[in-house]
Amino acid sequence: MGEHTDQYDVDLFVIGGGSGGVRAARIAATHGARVRIAEEYRLGGTCVIRGCVPKKLFVYAAHYAHDFEDAAGYGWTVEGARFDWSTLIANKDKEIARLEGAYRANLERTGVEIVAQRAVVDGPHAVRLADGTRVTARYILIATGGHPNLGLDIPGRELGITSNEIFHLERLPPRIVIQGAGYIALEFASLLATLGSDVTVVHRGHKVLAGFDEEIRERLADELAQNGVTFAFGATIESIHAVGAEKRVRLHDGRDLLADEVMLAIGRVPNTTGLGLDAVGVQLTANGAIVVDAESRSSVPSIYAVGDVTDRVQLTPVAIREGHSFADGVFGGKPWKVSYEVIPTAVFTEPEIGTVGMTEAQARAQGRRLNIYKADFRPLKATLSGRASRVLMKLVVDQKDDRLLGAHLVGPDSGEMVQLIAVAMNMGATKADFDRTMALHPSSAEELVTLRTKHHSSDPLPEVSSEATPAI
Repeated sequence: MGEHTDQYDVDLFVIGGGSGGVRAARIAATHGARVRIAEEYRLGGTCVIRGCVPKKLFVYAAHYAHDFEDAAGYGWTVEGARFDWSTLIANKDKEIARLEGAYRANLERTGVEIVAQRAVVDGPHAVRLADGTRVTARYILIATGGHPNLGLDIPGRELGITSNEIFHLERLPPRIVIQGAGYIALEFASLLATLGSDVTVVHRGHKVLAGFDEEIRERLADELAQNGVTFAFGATIESIHAVGAEKRVRLHDGRDLLADEVMLAIGRVPNTTGLGLDAVGVQLTANGAIVVDAESRSSVPSIYAVGDVTDRVQLTPVAIREGHSFADGVFGGKPWKVSYEVIPTAVFTEPEIGTVGMTEAQARAQGRRLNIYKADFRPLKATLSGRASRVLMKLVVDQKDDRLLGAHLVGPDSGEMVQLIAVAMNMGATKADFDRTMALHPSSAEELVTLRTKHHSSDPLPEVSSEATPAI
């Protein structure tokens, strides 16, 4: 990156100690940069402290409820099993503290200086800390992430909680109303219902998971309903009122719902308020996200941004890759750009969703002629457990060159499977590549390479779909 000069206190000042900021700081430091990172709360950001990691631990806890039920069909007798919320919370807190310590140790190992204060931009090449200290920097990286949207302008909004607070409740809420039907809302609806809460999801639309494949959306809603989640579609919360220890939730149609907690999960907002960005001319989108180019540079050449604060793709691995790309390009002399074309995504409901690439609707909107392959079957485990849940797999294939455009799965381990499908897609895999891959039997994943075809002439474009058949 060239020789240091004394013109600036540091080469890089990172505001925000989440996954993207920490990765950028570490990589820049390994390239020889003098790096300082400021985090006003806890290192690890949303994912580690109040997002992906604790959520997944909660999901694991919920899985045991069904595992105990399923065990009976396999000859096990499980007596006296009970769930204790406080134990889960305490053990989760220990793990989060361990991870935060690992983040700190990794930064310190590479020579990054950690500042446990809020920092704001104080010029194109300067930041000001909460204690008044002004630090100059050759480059500034904004990696402050986002926070839950509290934009519902309704009476009693302050009585609601978000995905932040739910990790710290003193007890499992016997009844909870959740506003929203995105992946955050549905993951908590699913795990809380499985743990024993009476869950009602309120959604102004009529389908869950906007942006996902239509058949996946429909299947998940059906499965969640079977698992005890109640849906109030076409509805919005008009007000929340405290009634003793309870909360009365008034819907727009006059219905009242009584709950112990009300969770607002209606999206997330970039953390740019009060950062001093306007004063230095950093361009923002209408919702407050930092506008950046393909190299993560803002409208101010010395200021960059990565992760959820840019509102590109709100996923932790994306923020990490953006941070790495930034550090390699600016400080390592080896620029490369992040590809957003094939990003695998999981929704950790029960059943789980794994998806990568285009939905059928997205592919059709591009005018492509498609072959659609589907498998819809009862998994082997369910034959003895008695569980009614089914697995749905769907491959979207371009007729022109047989290339796989998208894969959409609902069922156990879908996230694990779709991660490796993404590898194949990045290599340009075709349906023929899948067909000549030997099946691993018995497994759900084998259906991906044994799909059989059946034409449906009534479809608007030529289609191929399949039905899972025993691999015998």
